[in-house]
Formats: sequence, C-alpha cells, structure tokens
Amino acid sequence: MHQVPLFINGEFTQSSSTQLIDVINPANQEVLAQVPCATDAEMNAAIESAKETFKTWKEVPISERARIMMKYAALLKENHDELATIICHELGKTFEDAKGDVWRGIEVVEQAANAPSLMMGETMENVARKIDTYSYMQPLGVCAGITPFNFPAMIPLWMFPLAIVCGNTFILKPSEQDPLTPMRLAELFVEAGAPKGVLQVVHGTKPQV
Repeated sequence: MHQVPLFINGEFTQSSSTQLIDVINPANQEVLAQVPCATDAEMNAAIESAKETFKTWKEVPISERARIMMKYAALLKENHDELATIICHELGKTFEDAKGDVWRGIEVVEQAANAPSLMMGETMENVARKIDTYSYMQPLGVCAGITPFNFPAMIPLWMFPLAIVCGNTFILKPSEQDPLTPMRLAELFVEAGAPKGVLQVVHGTKPQV
C-alpha cells in the first residue's frame, strides 16, 4: 500500500507515524493510498525548517521569486489533465469539474508572477508641513494553510504561491481525504525551481491542526 509522504525541508520522506488514514476513491471504494498523521517531532521539524529558510528567502529579489512562479504556472498547465485525473480519483469530481478546480488555481499562480508590481510601496512628499511618508511591503515570516477537501488544487494554490512569492515560507496541511493532489502540486513546485524549505507539507487531523 502506497503511503503518502511528508514534504519537509525539501525532502519527500515517509512518516514514522503508525496512525494511517485510508484515501478512498468514492466512485468504487478503492483504497488509493494511506496518509499518515504526522508526529509532533515531524511537525516541529517542518516549522523549524520554515523558520530557518525564511531568514534567507526574504532576501531573494522579488523578480527571482516571481520567475519561479512563471515556471510553476507553465508546469501546472502542462500537467493540467493529470492533476484533474488525480482529483477525479480521490474526490469523485467529474473530469470537467476537476479541470476547473485546477485552472482556477493556475490563475492565482499567474497573479503571483505579477508580484513585483504588487509589492511596490508608496511615497508621498509633504503629506504635512516638512513631513514626507513612505510605505514598504515586507514578508511576515512563516505562514500556514489548512485546506478543505472540496477543492484540493484550487485552494492550496490560492495560498502558498502568493505567500511564498511575497517572501514568506509556508506550511501546508491539506485535507486527509484527498492529499494526493496537493502532493503532486508540491512535486511540480520543486520542478519549477522552488528552493529547499520554502514549502512544507504535513498531514493529519485535528491534533496536527
């Protein structure tokens, strides 16, 4: 039985957890895989990796971060039908509905590629007598996303590409009902050139949340 891996510090690794949840195809009740509930040590490792990576990722020029998103959007388009097929198997959507799920996520990644203009600050001279003002757009740090089962491509893609392109690092905890799609998204993100540690993917239920 295939066990869904964790993605921590740039590595796809098998969890040491003994608590496994079946990923079931709702069309025929076939068990597609088993997803682990990450241990406390694995959760902490993901957090520490994201914190450490943030120290250097926030200093990467915004144009370089956006270039990764351009490549990522292209890869998502190339693998559009494959991602939709995975969604069909683990969630039970029709193929056309699943394609829409993927495409709406791709549109957000395309928006992330526009980050250099979105991250621009503002200046204003003489806002009051002898007073000028300015503003900066700066990353926050480590961000996290806990996504529901009903849109396993679209909602993760709403979250981590925008957070990461803005200089943050990200920990994703996808739904345990359909983790195969988010894991494929992570694989393609690595292929697009995402540096080690900017994205972590952990699995589980309420204790992990």
